[in-house]
Amino acid sequence: MKVLSVASEAYPLIKTGGLADVAGALPAALSAFGVDMRVLLPAYPAVMAKISKPRKSIPLPKLLGAEARLWQVKAEGIDWFLLDAPDLFNRTGGPYVDASGQDYGDNWRRFAAFSKAAALIAEGAVEQWKPDLVHMHDWQAALAPLYLAQGPAAGMPTVMTVHNLAFQGQYGADIFAGLELDSSAFSLDGLEYYGDVCYLKAGMLWANAITTVSPTYAQEIRTPEFGMGLDGVVNARADDLYGIVNGIDTDVWNPATDPHIAENYDLSRRTARKANRKALVERFELDPRHKGPIFTVVSRLTWQKGMDLLVETVDDIVAMGGRLAILGSGDRALEGALLGAAARHRGRVGMVLGYNEPLSHLMQAGGDAILVPSRFEPCGLTQLYGLRYGCVPVVAHTGGLADTVIDANEAALAAGAATGFHFGQVTADALRRAVHRTVRAFEDKKTWALIQKQGMKADVSWERSALRYTDIYKNLIKK
Repeated sequence: MKVLSVASEAYPLIKTGGLADVAGALPAALSAFGVDMRVLLPAYPAVMAKISKPRKSIPLPKLLGAEARLWQVKAEGIDWFLLDAPDLFNRTGGPYVDASGQDYGDNWRRFAAFSKAAALIAEGAVEQWKPDLVHMHDWQAALAPLYLAQGPAAGMPTVMTVHNLAFQGQYGADIFAGLELDSSAFSLDGLEYYGDVCYLKAGMLWANAITTVSPTYAQEIRTPEFGMGLDGVVNARADDLYGIVNGIDTDVWNPATDPHIAENYDLSRRTARKANRKALVERFELDPRHKGPIFTVVSRLTWQKGMDLLVETVDDIVAMGGRLAILGSGDRALEGALLGAAARHRGRVGMVLGYNEPLSHLMQAGGDAILVPSRFEPCGLTQLYGLRYGCVPVVAHTGGLADTVIDANEAALAAGAATGFHFGQVTADALRRAVHRTVRAFEDKKTWALIQKQGMKADVSWERSALRYTDIYKNLIKK
């Protein structure tokens, strides 16, 4: 079974968020079930810098007026098609924003062309490899099933995965003429959305199946609260909607072999975490004399991620005896507030602005508990890394967080099933109470060991999820 995966970022070639981890891990996970998955990715400069020997150059017709070709590459164990369209992707900023952090003004064209390239591959642009199915990820790839439907490969099965419904690819109606689509597509039953063009709506309407990244989130997005204006579309496609929890790459995220941490360990050698705790204390300039738990945060600093709640509770975390290590960037006001907290509580709160992959590994290996207070979280990966590394997750009861972490209530503790701590209402008071529960459990070494060990035993691999994707693919191809 041959599947083309269409993703605007994929680890390890390019990463800005969790989408990259998923897109990079799926090919290997699915290969165990006989799926030959190849990934279409834009040839950003950062990507091409990691490629030493492109295998083959494949010419393409102009994509929305842009000269383009595909590089066929084998790298990091994955077969890639890199879309080389210099006018669209050869830029000095990131995948979606320029050097000043502003969205590129022509993102609509860049990712429409990207989607069209996916359709061309499905139509046979690559000799000796034609997919049986196309799997699109998020709005950047969401026009692919529409281009397919209006071309010679109409009828090819498609799967649309929504990693975060908040990001929809919405643009003014004036761009529609530049998409080279049939005029009938701009309608209420098409990609028209309150007078605008909505890429994600198109993907959700034209794809044969829709998946999102946890069962709870699949239910949440059917409601006005979480549906981001598209709950009507989601409900119309409810029979074709599947919630599949993400896994993690357990080779990359493995405390027994991780090259980024101070000392390797596993479930039977949890005491070796002490060396990582010491390294974390030094890296964030925390006072080693304090014995309370070290809470870690690895996150975009945004309202969605609940970072304003963290700002409100920093003083309480310190007052309860905790220390706090923060890695992230985002909203400038939140960055400033948290930097201020680090200055105010020197030795108890440390912060590193930006994202640093090796440091994020050390924070899981050396931290005691990881805070994930998201207002909504389709799946979340940091809590899965925390489980794997024995960094106990403290999470809001939403989306994939609710599906992957078992709250340490009395019943779960008695059954030996608890793996972390939930809080129901996403408020500062609820977060304070969850932190208080965590500190109390940390002070009881027996209870803490039970929670930590149960989390490290959790199956956070891709195996079960990959099997579900494979079943969906097979059913669609049979139809």
